[in-house]
Amino acid sequence: MTDRVPTPDADADARAIERLRALVRIPTVSRPASGPGPRTEPEPFARFTAALEQLYPRVHEHLEREPVGARGLLYRWRGTDASAASRPTVLMAHSDVVPATDEGWAHPPFAAELVEQDGEPVVWGRGAIDDKGALVAVLEAVDRLLEAGFTPRHDVLLSFGGDEEVAGDDARAAVALLRERGITPALVLDEGGAIVRDAFPGLDEPFALIGVTEKGITTLRLRVEQQGGHASSPPPFAATERLARAILRLNAAPARARLDPTMRRMIRTLGARARQPLRFVFTRVDAFAPLVVRALLRRGAETTALLRTTRAVTELRAGHAANALPEHAEATVNIRIAPWSSVAEAVDEVRRAIDDQLVALEVLQPSEPSPVSPAEGAAWDDLVASIHETHPGLLVSPYVMMQASDSRFFTGISEHVYRFTPFRLSAAERACLHAKDERIRVSAFVEGVRTYAALLRRR
Repeated sequence: MTDRVPTPDADADARAIERLRALVRIPTVSRPASGPGPRTEPEPFARFTAALEQLYPRVHEHLEREPVGARGLLYRWRGTDASAASRPTVLMAHSDVVPATDEGWAHPPFAAELVEQDGEPVVWGRGAIDDKGALVAVLEAVDRLLEAGFTPRHDVLLSFGGDEEVAGDDARAAVALLRERGITPALVLDEGGAIVRDAFPGLDEPFALIGVTEKGITTLRLRVEQQGGHASSPPPFAATERLARAILRLNAAPARARLDPTMRRMIRTLGARARQPLRFVFTRVDAFAPLVVRALLRRGAETTALLRTTRAVTELRAGHAANALPEHAEATVNIRIAPWSSVAEAVDEVRRAIDDQLVALEVLQPSEPSPVSPAEGAAWDDLVASIHETHPGLLVSPYVMMQASDSRFFTGISEHVYRFTPFRLSAAERACLHAKDERIRVSAFVEGVRTYAALLRRR
């Protein structure tokens, strides 16, 4: 191990951006293995793996790599302390992205154009943030440390899944492999929170949110089967009307909002720097919990989702002809389950809200909320110190991650699983995830590289 620290290098940063652009151009789109529509094409993923070898020869010279699952990759960077090999640091990311077409994008989603916005260079493209940005930033950090002659004390594993957006089977396979080898990671870091601002009432400064747990997730299929017929003589209540009523009932009965211990700690942490009189209320959240819940529910969708189990109707299917009554109508409901709840409770709440025995419910891919990792101790302290090395004095808080990541599978072999992507993201940039115009500022990406490097130097 060496104490020599890589210094900021504009040429290295420029090369890193070009590598990111090269990898964003490869359309590694994940699609469901069943249901209507096209399937995942394996060729782009093979091209992506080959591109990693070409773009990062030093990493592939010094780190061991093995395939995991259908499209996953697991790298091992051996540390100097062989006795600590069973307690590695795991940095995670995924290479797959959600589908995108050119329609509605300011710049094509797989062109990876480098264009100025508000006087700052920005990389546009699907995966720039979710999650090739993090994957490339991790590799850049490792590559720069290797160039500086650094070797970690403990082993470092890089776990890159290729199906996070649809199933996470690669991550499951990685966890099974590590469990078989007796590996209990001392720290796992995956995508999740970011450095944000204007996302908490009364707080004007930026802050970092680190996910110490994440919501559960399940897909619920609502299905109505009824007699069809000619559209010229419709019944009073056809399959589509019954399904529509079920959706409206569900929308009218949101899950109960509450503050769990993680949310209370977040509110106290961020609230301590808020303007008065909000500071007084937030730092006494236990006494003012009902008032705080009402205030946060009025902040918008992002904040509301922190407080309750959410449901979103994402797909609708019915009918086969313009002049025929559908015999089958179905809707897909994406449910994100709050940490204090469960899949069974969330499904039961939906069933009670719909209150119609002719609407069948099918539960697909259920995943329970994750255990809560501690927001103290060596792993947490190293992560916070790494953030402060790049962003001195930045406010850092735990939070409940609303999305589902591959890291949820690692909670089975580690008690220290965190979700944080070290990028500064505006509200507009966060809103483009899984949507049009996904993009990342070059300065934010470069800061992310340095934060990952700072963390690795501490391990």
